[in-house]
Amino acid sequence: MEVLARLANLPGALPGACAQGLIWGIMAIGVYLTYRILDVADLTVDNSFGTGGAVCVMALLSGQNVWTALILAFVAGLACGLVTGLLHTFMGIPAILAGILTQLALYSVNLKIMGKSNQSINVDKYDLLISLRWVKEFALRNPVVMVILITLVLIGILYWFFGTELGCSIRATGSNPHMSRAQGINTSFNVVLGLMVSNGLVALSGALLSQYQGFADVSMGRGAIVIGLAAVIIGETIFGRIFHNFALKLAAVSIGAVVYYIVLQLVLTLGFDANLLKLLSAVVVAIFLAVPYWKGKYFTKPVPKKAQKEEQPHA
Repeated sequence: MEVLARLANLPGALPGACAQGLIWGIMAIGVYLTYRILDVADLTVDNSFGTGGAVCVMALLSGQNVWTALILAFVAGLACGLVTGLLHTFMGIPAILAGILTQLALYSVNLKIMGKSNQSINVDKYDLLISLRWVKEFALRNPVVMVILITLVLIGILYWFFGTELGCSIRATGSNPHMSRAQGINTSFNVVLGLMVSNGLVALSGALLSQYQGFADVSMGRGAIVIGLAAVIIGETIFGRIFHNFALKLAAVSIGAVVYYIVLQLVLTLGFDANLLKLLSAVVVAIFLAVPYWKGKYFTKPVPKKAQKEEQPHA
């Protein structure tokens, strides 16, 4: 009976879970660009997310309008990706270590931007784009509606960009860097640009989250890479067989983030210890990452040796 009583409260919490999932979904799209398109493990996102939130909040506190604050946050994310990209391509530091170094430095940068570990913005005093207070309103400013519109615009822009010659060269760089260089493509430039776009989206997501929750915190992006990977893997697992278009794949990542947050909300509603959420996130990501391996090893019928010999070309 106690479980049923808790589940009865779940519908009221779903709008908030969907709103947070959509906001983090923009960050997950940024992770998808590095993880799947560039094939680069970028850990910068754990603090470039917080950089976006810090820049947005401080811009609003200084009197800038909300759109200027979002643009500044996006530019700050571009700068974060630029640093990681240069560390990797110009200085020859492995991508994962370059991301760790930038992430480490950004903690101090974020503290310097905000002046302290936490800065808040009151929705009554500032003209915010989204807010937790509006999550149950049936209006355009409802965070679910607004972030869906923003996500659709971003997916449309990314779909167009990665269909251009430059975008296709970035995809080629991630697919086969050696062949790309042989074709005269500047792979180092493409890696840097891809990291910049990725972290720009991550910072934009952090800016939206800071408005949604009403504050920016120096540690608000901790564990962001795990959430991003969870969204990517969940989206691919659910929609991988039916979504083949690039735009639909990006949409699947966003939906994966929503599913992730709905699952978290369900678990919390059932009384799960909130202190173990990071452990739960790691377990969810590990399971979804293992699904393709388990499927190939345990659920795929082995090809008979006779059939293998028949498939081999004759000399």
